[in-house]
Amino acid sequence: MKISNETKIGALTAVAITILVLGYSFLKGNDVFSGSNKFYAIYGSVEGLTVSKPVLVNGFQIGRISKMQLQGDGRTIVEFKVDKKYNVPDNTLAKLESTDLLGGKAVVFELGNSMKYADDQDTLRADIQGSLAESLQPIQRKAEVLITKVDSALGAINKIMNPTFQKNVDRSFASIANSLQTLESTTKKIDAIVGAQSTHINGIMTNAEAVSGNLRTSTAKLNGISENFERFSNDLANSNIKQTMENANKATADLQATMAKINSTQGSLGLLMNDTKMYDNLNAASGNLNNLFLDIKAHPSRYVHFSVFGKKGD
Repeated sequence: MKISNETKIGALTAVAITILVLGYSFLKGNDVFSGSNKFYAIYGSVEGLTVSKPVLVNGFQIGRISKMQLQGDGRTIVEFKVDKKYNVPDNTLAKLESTDLLGGKAVVFELGNSMKYADDQDTLRADIQGSLAESLQPIQRKAEVLITKVDSALGAINKIMNPTFQKNVDRSFASIANSLQTLESTTKKIDAIVGAQSTHINGIMTNAEAVSGNLRTSTAKLNGISENFERFSNDLANSNIKQTMENANKATADLQATMAKINSTQGSLGLLMNDTKMYDNLNAASGNLNNLFLDIKAHPSRYVHFSVFGKKGD
């Protein structure tokens, strides 16, 4: 079966009209493809609020503004549709809050703590928060004051920046440039000197490293000497040095007493060393004893009588 062009055009037109109606309904805040609950709130002012504006909970969109109607007392009834999968406590506060600096508004649900949920067609509590522009007014006033002060400061700077001052500034910058050039030249010379002396510097660093190694070795030896001295000090401290010194002092005192007796005329040794008479007697006795030994050796028969036959000699 062949479809005529008129039929095709009619079908496309119907589809287009359907899409247009659905899109218009969606833009008006009507949820076309899923069910939703309708809630209402009454505001004294809805400036900046329009149909299809979002309904938010902590920044998350759960619905849209579907209808707005002005009442005789000047207040406005706002209807918004919320997806049925979201339960709204009956003490929820529907706040009208600014969303941008241009004054755009949205409804923000501040969920209550009630265990009972609001039903379809219920009216929620309403609250209007000041616009963002109004909240920024103090900042704007401060900014205006600051701009005035900055303008005054710039005026004072312009008065200061006379031609003479500008010349001085130019001269100062020229001096700074010359100083930087001189510094750059000096730096290049230092680099050249360092490059030429790099071999010597490396040798110095090598020697310094060797000295450091020797110092570490000496430090180890000094540590050993210190340990030995500490051990000797501990042994000396643990020994009975006091008793030893007392014994040495006592021996010295005894020796001094003995020497005193020897130097005096008391005792044989003292008399022998100090009395010449005793020395002479001992010397004479020694001489007599020596003569006796010589006589015995020369005439033994005078002192020893010995005979085989028992005869006594002259």
